[in-house]
Amino acid sequence: MSLLFLIAGFAGRHWRAYASAGAMLVGIAVLTVWIPRRVGAIIDGLVAGRGAGPALWQELAILVAMGVVIYFLRVGWRLRLFSAAFRLGVELRTQLYRRLSLQGPPFFHRQRTGDLMAHATNDVDAVEMAAGEAFLAAFDGTLTLVLVVAMMTLGVDWRLGLVALLPFPLMAGAFYLISRRVHEAWRRSLDRFSDLNGHVQETVAAVRTLRALGLEKRAGRDFAQRAQDAAQAGYDAQRWESAYEPAVGLTLTAATVLTLALGGWLVWQDELTIGMLTAFTMYLGQLIWPMFAAGWVFSLIERGKAAWARLDPVLRAPLSMADEGTRALPPSGTLRFDRVTFRYPATESESVDDVGFELAPGRTLGIVGPTGSGKSTLLHLLLRHYTPQAGTIAWDGVPVTEFRLEALRGALAWVPQEPFLFSATIADNVALARADATRDEIVSAAKMADLHADVLRFVHGYDTRVGERGVTLSGGQRQRVAIARALLSDAPLLLLDDALSAVDTGTEGRILAHLRQARVSAKGRSRARTGPEARSAEDSPMRSAIIVSHRLSAVADADEIVVLAHGRIVERGDHEALLRLSGWYAAQWRYQQLARSLEADAEAEA
Repeated sequence: MSLLFLIAGFAGRHWRAYASAGAMLVGIAVLTVWIPRRVGAIIDGLVAGRGAGPALWQELAILVAMGVVIYFLRVGWRLRLFSAAFRLGVELRTQLYRRLSLQGPPFFHRQRTGDLMAHATNDVDAVEMAAGEAFLAAFDGTLTLVLVVAMMTLGVDWRLGLVALLPFPLMAGAFYLISRRVHEAWRRSLDRFSDLNGHVQETVAAVRTLRALGLEKRAGRDFAQRAQDAAQAGYDAQRWESAYEPAVGLTLTAATVLTLALGGWLVWQDELTIGMLTAFTMYLGQLIWPMFAAGWVFSLIERGKAAWARLDPVLRAPLSMADEGTRALPPSGTLRFDRVTFRYPATESESVDDVGFELAPGRTLGIVGPTGSGKSTLLHLLLRHYTPQAGTIAWDGVPVTEFRLEALRGALAWVPQEPFLFSATIADNVALARADATRDEIVSAAKMADLHADVLRFVHGYDTRVGERGVTLSGGQRQRVAIARALLSDAPLLLLDDALSAVDTGTEGRILAHLRQARVSAKGRSRARTGPEARSAEDSPMRSAIIVSHRLSAVADADEIVVLAHGRIVERGDHEALLRLSGWYAAQWRYQQLARSLEADAEAEA
């Protein structure tokens, strides 16, 4: 879709605002071209010895009244127009946000956060200006040009009008050449700004790493170079934009010289009055605005086209994960992976190869294995961040592709390896999935995540703001906030993706004990209920859990444990069965227990 088509469609939807602004501009143009004619008539009357006294003051009062009306009409059309143009900016930003929120990880792997931020700021602003100022400036300039030329040629003298228009084809050619340069210059400027934006976002996010490695000066030089490149690109764009003004000035100067030469000769020949020549000269001065408007419009249009060329592909990019499901998720059901195989686009080998398992409601599955064995990939496939090339993932016998993405992900409480916290309070971050949660419920979830004691150490308790990405909290505290958030949600399936890696073994043990206690109490309540209460238990089913971990102690109490290696299941069973196999799991268990024992002895000696 082209920029002009976008603006035309928007103007069609908001035609009342554009029509009223256009009507006001018509009134401004008519009054503006009428003023020189009144002035010419006044001058001719004074030259002829008439029109003095009260009649002159009346004419002057009329001119002042016209000026006041023009002033209010100009204020009115700007209010009407820009209120509509701002709505286009809101629509584009909303559309961009919704599109980005539906995209999956593959899309964001190709895009930089800084680039996307530039799309939502500079690019949308440029399109908004093209739909606002450029649209009405083009209408106003064209209307004024037509009326002024008509008054010059038909209302004053056609010979002067033709002579005054002789230099204008040269200006049109200059505008054509300049506009091509402006488009390229603004495209480079927007690209450089986007690059600078992305660099700032990355360096601010990695400021601790830069300081730890002593790279502040090098990062500063890199930033200074990028800032210089962005400034130079912006300067080049402004320099080419400024070329419009000399073209307009030379054209109007040439037209003025030709007009005064011919007009003076016609006055000398008594074929033109002084008042008519004065009026014509005023009309010629009024051509300044249409000419400058043309340059301004060309500049805004080219800037908007360059911005739209960057923004449109993002808005039209196909969703990396199609949301074509129509079914709602059942309250409970068995999760089944059936011979699932998946390979990342940039790899040559399968990250998950012929994996199959089942997870019944209320049970816990542990997934372990060496680094890069495909553990986290299984969770990403379940969350439908990616689509497997073979096999199916089903919930209660229904493939997950048949469920709405919102329904599927709403049934999964996911705690990723690197949890994200918003710049809000601890309570707000815990209650992210349940905004209506009471403070007692928040505290209860925090206690289960072994977070409550830490929160009480803060001066403001649960009302403590955690800073951007939770910068004021330790890694373990951030993970426990994310775990509390997941436990507070109503999702029937809990996914812990190495979510205990940043906590010590003692804290890990307390969290796992709380989770076991919650499962036991849930089973007890389910068995105790009969009749109508059993229906209530169905509405709030026991929570299942999938725990991915490098620490085998985190999955030791799981109902079933699968061991992955190179994307395939090489061992499976409960903790005791895997120890009897004397395979990878048993060897790793002995190693981790030994390391834990040595760590405990070192702490005791200290």
